[in-house]
Amino acid sequence: MPDVERVVVEAERLGYHHVTCSEHVAVPRAVAEVRGATYWDPLATFGYLAARTSTIRLATFVLVLGYHHPLAIAKRYGTLDRVCGGRLILGVGVGSLEEEFDLLGAPFDDRGERGDDAIRALRASLSQPEPSYSGAHYEYEGFVVDPHAVQERVPIWIGGRTARSLRRAVELADGWAPFGIGTADLATMLERARQSDAWARRGTSLALVLQNERPLDPGAAPERVAERLATFAEIGTTILSVRFVHHSVDHYIEQLAALAELASA
Repeated sequence: MPDVERVVVEAERLGYHHVTCSEHVAVPRAVAEVRGATYWDPLATFGYLAARTSTIRLATFVLVLGYHHPLAIAKRYGTLDRVCGGRLILGVGVGSLEEEFDLLGAPFDDRGERGDDAIRALRASLSQPEPSYSGAHYEYEGFVVDPHAVQERVPIWIGGRTARSLRRAVELADGWAPFGIGTADLATMLERARQSDAWARRGTSLALVLQNERPLDPGAAPERVAERLATFAEIGTTILSVRFVHHSVDHYIEQLAALAELASA
């Protein structure tokens, strides 16, 4: 945790917008060999970091909707929003690791439909002391949730790597935060989405929180990184979640500073 704290504190000093933390309770050994095995719990991690920062936003990336009741999310992360002074961004997804769903006793096959209902429930509940909601999978009223989120509207970002996740973001959320998709495919998906009736009905802008597929190396290759930033800007990126080439914590912090300098030039 000291290394994580160093990186986040330095990112805040340099003016970065947000830090992310993803959720997995337990992953099969074979999956861990591909995806990695270490996943900090976002609630505990952000609670710690909230006390050591003051401006950088705290974004779950992503919280798996099927693992929680919407009111449990509203209470736990609403409390976090209160603790951090209104800096929570709730990044959510429907999940894809069937073994983890089975382990937790969570339904897997209808997770998309359940996730949509959970997002609607969260929108109705996150900032309300006495939330009420009636949907296909969740229904409640007559309960008090205190503390709750202090933001009038907690930003909800949808994670994923499919066209369905983008449609879900357009229809139900404030932003789309995909991962593992190349810029050419992102551009195609966005162009199709912008032509949809759902996009026309939004009435508000959609944050496009895109992620570089390959790690950036602004310290060693600033010209190449500048070209990549321009490409992301061309397809409409509003916020870029970055990954860096790095060999140590010190090197990672150097990369943070190099990108900040490049972006401000």
